[in-house]
This record gives sequence, C-alpha cells and structure tokens, in this order.
Amino acid sequence: MFLLTSSPFALSRWADFFANFGEFAKGFLYTLSMSACALILAFLLGVVFGAMSSSKSKVLKGIARVYVEIFQNTPLLVQFVFVYYGLAIISNGAIMISTFFTAVLCVGIYHGAYIAEVIRSGIEAVPKGQTEAALSQGFSYNQTMSLIILPQAVRTILPPLTNQVVNLIKNTSTVAIISGADIMFTAKAWAYETTNYVPAFAGAAVLYFIMCFPLATWARRREEKNKRSYSL
Repeated sequence: MFLLTSSPFALSRWADFFANFGEFAKGFLYTLSMSACALILAFLLGVVFGAMSSSKSKVLKGIARVYVEIFQNTPLLVQFVFVYYGLAIISNGAIMISTFFTAVLCVGIYHGAYIAEVIRSGIEAVPKGQTEAALSQGFSYNQTMSLIILPQAVRTILPPLTNQVVNLIKNTSTVAIISGADIMFTAKAWAYETTNYVPAFAGAAVLYFIMCFPLATWARRREEKNKRSYSL
C-alpha cells in the first residue's frame, strides 16, 4: 500500500492534480493571451523585415539581415534575462518591464526574425516579373507588396508560418525562468509544493498539446493540399 501511495503515478496524486486544476486553467489562459500578443508582434515584425529583405535597397536588406541574424543566433532564454534583469540593472531601476510584457516582447521579437525569413522566401517564390510589371504600371513598392506580391505568397507562406506559431506557443514556456504565471511555471511551482511531479508536468504537456496539435495538423494538411495543387 505504501508503494502505491508513494508512487509518482498513484491515483491520489492525479486526484490532487484535478482538484487543483483551476491553477493550471489560469496558466493556460495566461499562456494563450501571451501567445496571441506575441504572435501579433512577431507577425508585424515579420512582414516589415520580410519585405525589407526582398527590397532592392541594400540598406534595408542589411538592416533586415542584422535583425534576423541577431535573434536567430542568440538563445531566447538569454534575451529574457537581458530584458527582464539586464535593463533594470543598466538603468538603475528606471526601466522595469512586467513579466507578461517581457514575454510578449522577447517571444515576439525572437519569432519575428523567423517569420521574416518565411515571408522573404514566400515573396521570392513569386516570379520577379510580377513586381517589375506592377512598378512599371506606377505602383509604389508598398502597394506592390501589399496588393500584388503578398496575396500571391500567402499560399506558400501559410504552412511554415503555422509551424512558427506552434513553436512560438511552446517557446512561451521560457517565461517560467522569470516567474511568469504560464503553464510551465504553474506546473513547476505546484510540483515543488506538492511533490506531484508526474501529474504536474504531464498535465502541462497535455495543455500545450491542446493548443499546438490542431495548428500543426492544419499546417500539415495545408501543405499536402499545396503539393497536390502544384502537381496538377
């Protein structure tokens, strides 16, 4: 009996998890709202820098390249620590950013670099003649991108873009390092308090799965549909 009750898989531990599921539900909603805000920021940055990467201006291309290389080649965890702790230290406490907005800022900027590359590749997949034709008809570069190029690139962009959304949701778990109220921090804090590690982290995994699996499935089906369309 002792072994059954002390086992990490004991039913009493799972009963305790479901009795305290409200805490995990709050973490789920926190993660969902944080992911949504970070996605909006990432998408805006991705569109801007993706368009800059595809422009004829060497200056704009250079700026976009610097942004992409810096954030793709530095760990998200380091960025969290720098923004949350580093800015406060450097400014002697003048710059204090809340945990939620630190997560939105760091995750948004980080994934904006990846989305910029996705959009750049989608833009470059559209024949260059489309851009030249639009510019020759008096369209500005911004009009050409927003009205002609991007709408055509959407079909190519959607599957990898959706995969980036999935990665973004999973990477919000990094906010646990600065004590955010997300799913991962909730699981870690509750597990440490109750020693119910298996139910805590298994429950967290299920909640992340609920958010990510539908998106990943849709992206896979969309990609298959695109392949069939191109093969015809």
